[in-house]
Amino acid sequence: SLLDKIRGSAVIEGEAGAITQHIGATAVPLDTVSRVAGSLVDPDDFDLPGLLFIDTPGHHSFTTLRSRGGALADIAILVVDVTDGFQPQTIEAIDHARAADVPIVVAINKIDKPEANPERVKQQLADVGLVIEEWGGDVICVPVSAKKKQGINDLLENILVLAEVIELKAETDCPAEGVVIEAKLDKSRGPAATLLVQRGALKFGDILVAGD
Repeated sequence: SLLDKIRGSAVIEGEAGAITQHIGATAVPLDTVSRVAGSLVDPDDFDLPGLLFIDTPGHHSFTTLRSRGGALADIAILVVDVTDGFQPQTIEAIDHARAADVPIVVAINKIDKPEANPERVKQQLADVGLVIEEWGGDVICVPVSAKKKQGINDLLENILVLAEVIELKAETDCPAEGVVIEAKLDKSRGPAATLLVQRGALKFGDILVAGD
């Protein structure tokens, strides 16, 4: 639902139980990010074409997909439901991000709810060694509400600034290299795959080699 608000879609409505059921990737151009973030983000301030979001399920059944998503990311955005607090899969997602050695940005979601207590989540973060900037640490933490569209502009600005600070860049003038995010059998087209190109440029007609 948070990603739907960023990209202006309603994908979550088609998912069983209104939760992400599979891993997927969405490229969001910088002008779209700027429109969502409003005056906080000026595209001219950032040397990036946009953001690529790899959406992984938060439900406890999807351990493998979270592991794969965490290993692919440059920045991990940990979404924590403020009413539920930490779940076993929250700890697991943090472990995946740490194993991949990627910085973690925390989005505390559903802060529009009357019973919301973000301080409890902040303490839970500290208990596992993720000390937020507000408490003297280095972990970016943004309270958001996907439903009310609150704080999403702050979240996007922080992601862009962090991407600039850690200098996320890749060669483009070379053969493409990357990873398969997801593969499936399409009834009309046969085997199909979603690829994440991590360096180089992929062109029509290129020959791909995967696996062994």
